[in-house]
Amino acid sequence: MDTARRQELQKDLRTLAANLRADAEGRYAGAEPGWQAGVEWTLLWTETPPAS
Repeated sequence: MDTARRQELQKDLRTLAANLRADAEGRYAGAEPGWQAGVEWTLLWTETPPAS
């Protein structure tokens, strides 16, 4: 049961990350490059399942 719930939550996080990425694309074109790299790192961390 825990595995199924964890997979469901992971799917929700991936969906959220995809929505955040789509919303942010092009919105902050003038921002410093480090800002976008930080967002990308955070989204990748969110999308990556933890090692068990």
